[in-house]
Amino acid sequence: MLALLFVAVLAGAGLQSATGFGFSLLSAPVLYAVLEPAPALGLLAGLGMTVNLMTLATEGRRPRPLVGEVVVLVAAALPGSLVGIVLLRSLDSTALQVLVSVGVVSTLVVRHQLTRRSKVVPVLADGPRPRPAWSAPTAGFLAGALGSSTSMSGPPLLLHLLGRGARPSVVRDTLTACFVVLGFVTPLALLVTRTTEAVPEGRQVAVLVPAVVVGHLLGRRGFARLAHSSHYELVVTIVLLGSVAAGLVGVIL
Repeated sequence: MLALLFVAVLAGAGLQSATGFGFSLLSAPVLYAVLEPAPALGLLAGLGMTVNLMTLATEGRRPRPLVGEVVVLVAAALPGSLVGIVLLRSLDSTALQVLVSVGVVSTLVVRHQLTRRSKVVPVLADGPRPRPAWSAPTAGFLAGALGSSTSMSGPPLLLHLLGRGARPSVVRDTLTACFVVLGFVTPLALLVTRTTEAVPEGRQVAVLVPAVVVGHLLGRRGFARLAHSSHYELVVTIVLLGSVAAGLVGVIL
């Protein structure tokens, strides 16, 4: 079991380091399949915080997130996180996976339609484009709800930031900054709601933290290539759809 968890966390950390998101998308389905929802969430929250702090602190460069976006997204995530705890206590892991899959597919479809209507190239613009006033608060609220129920707060944040047309490095830094702050929000929500069963086992932490470190170091090489590529959004869209497919296959099986 620990070997399976190690591989899943290693892959998730590598994807997170390379693209700015994806740790939970790859590792969460495996953890939820092996563990109960609450301890899986607690473990994912701690490991996700580790990979995000490594991204900010170990790359020898100054991160350049969109600070205003981070403030709005995180503020909206606070009430969303309490809704997520209600979902965590009300739904089983299968229902949560279906909820995440439907949400990701729906947001991708909506984003595609909006892009077609505006006839705008989605990413790699010289500077971020303005978004509708509801976009950031909605993305933040959904990120908070998904983060405290499934640990998968990335999709709504990612889709919002891609809609702004920011460069891959800016998207990655903004996502990482949001994840670091939200990394404290989920444990706080668990504490306030006295969800003590979310505390992970020490043995699992001791085995999986090294997986995070190795995955992060491997993923940095991938980011060095994607940051200068015009295929960044294509890559992350494929990863999103792939994670949805994997999650639904896990539900069916």
